[in-house]
Amino acid sequence: MAILTAGTWVMVADGEKALFLRNDMDEINPNLNVVSISEQDNPPTAAQGTDTPGRKSDGGMGQRSAMEETDWHRLAKDRFAGDMADKLYGLVHKGAFKRIVLVAPPAVLGELRRAMHKEVSDAVVAEVDKTLTNHPTDKIETLLKAELDG
Repeated sequence: MAILTAGTWVMVADGEKALFLRNDMDEINPNLNVVSISEQDNPPTAAQGTDTPGRKSDGGMGQRSAMEETDWHRLAKDRFAGDMADKLYGLVHKGAFKRIVLVAPPAVLGELRRAMHKEVSDAVVAEVDKTLTNHPTDKIETLLKAELDG
């Protein structure tokens, strides 16, 4: 079955940036055009966290253990995936797309799957676990076509 048919959308995301593309040609000669771009400002954890990790009592006299520092950067990436799932839900309800291909690293795909509404997951025709957000659209077309044909 052809995946990148005319009108199929492609969301290319990495946890901080998402490109929403639409195929305006066919699966043989995909022509992906940018519909919208979503980005979030997500500096490294060191720039976000200002406090030192906490300590807790181990129950013994004077015994204390360090607690792991919160990974604010990872939390923001997870939140971004949830935000993108909500955006996809809004788009599918407006009738913006009937078919979509998701392209993201495995961790982001997992977060998206967990947060997606049924209407969106029903529209997903393929998933590709790659990071392509910093590639130009012609390179995304080539890589995606090779991935989906292979």
